[in-house]
Amino acid sequence: MAKRDYYEVLAVGKTAGQQEIKSAYRKIAVRDHPDKNPGDKEAEERFKEAAEAYAVLSDSDKRARYDRFGHQGVAGAGAGGFDPTIFADFSDILGDIFGFGGRRGGGGGGMTRGADLRYDLTLTFEEAAFGTETTLRIPRLETCARCSGSGSADGAAPTVCQACRGQGQVRFTQGFFTVARTCPQCQGEGRVIADPCPECRGEGRVEKERSISVKIPAGVDTGARLRLSGEGENGRRGGPAGDLYVVLQVRPHKHFRRDGSTVLSRLPLSYVQAVLGTTVEVETLHGKAPLDIPAGTAHGRDFRLRGQGIDRLDGSGRGDQVVTVEIAVPHPRDLNPEEIQILRRLAEIGGHPVKEERTVLGRVKDLFA
Repeated sequence: MAKRDYYEVLAVGKTAGQQEIKSAYRKIAVRDHPDKNPGDKEAEERFKEAAEAYAVLSDSDKRARYDRFGHQGVAGAGAGGFDPTIFADFSDILGDIFGFGGRRGGGGGGMTRGADLRYDLTLTFEEAAFGTETTLRIPRLETCARCSGSGSADGAAPTVCQACRGQGQVRFTQGFFTVARTCPQCQGEGRVIADPCPECRGEGRVEKERSISVKIPAGVDTGARLRLSGEGENGRRGGPAGDLYVVLQVRPHKHFRRDGSTVLSRLPLSYVQAVLGTTVEVETLHGKAPLDIPAGTAHGRDFRLRGQGIDRLDGSGRGDQVVTVEIAVPHPRDLNPEEIQILRRLAEIGGHPVKEERTVLGRVKDLFA
């Protein structure tokens, strides 16, 4: 049975940030954990499937390979089965499931790293080959200028949450156990803002559209990802900014294809040119280049034009262009009578049988025969 798409499993979009992915996984884990659904094999399978998806999408390297190559790109690298170690940084999920654990200590002031962002950029074939520079308009959360990110209207520091006394958790007794849950008043931060900033409503960040200049290096291809460090969303309460990932898609070209740094093209030749040989000018990405066609060239033969391909990303030079010959066979209606007679004479000399030429009178006789 084919694996489902990991984004579909977690019900998130492909541009989802880490916090959104984590929250989506939390919902599924809380709902389908085997200890909450004893004997329910379907719930167990959903839980394992979600755990596998989270193991990949929560890791930036694995996610990058998955976005480019699909399931094959992460085979043997954490995918392909349930990995219980993914809970190592996810103790708050266990608290949601079993009623203990959760955030510990509080008092962090809510400082968190900003979410990573993704932007899908489509390039022309030439832009990918030669490189280009473009400006992207990115909507993102930025530090609120009015409160300098504090979230407070007067810039005052947050006060200790009275409900949890700064611990970020509230505790109560349930049977023989002491249960701790995330404080609903401060959402586990241990601090509250008495007078929220009216601009950001206490969040400390506001959504703005930012213009970012991006240089695309020569030689990129579909699936390439450019990482712009610190150009993602700003962090909360002074936390570091996330990154921006620009994922590239290259439009097909009318005449060229590519295989890495090699450009592929086709060259139509007439039967006469292929038999007798000729010199033609071939279109390349870098202009026209002469190509000598030797006598007796067969259909499908390849010719290599050195240095007429695409720059290699590692800086090791430029690839070639491979030109494949195609013998063009014209339809008789596209030939004049003299050309047809010459071809018939050529067939007679070579001893090659051809279809008998019929006159209009002969065709009429055949019709009434």
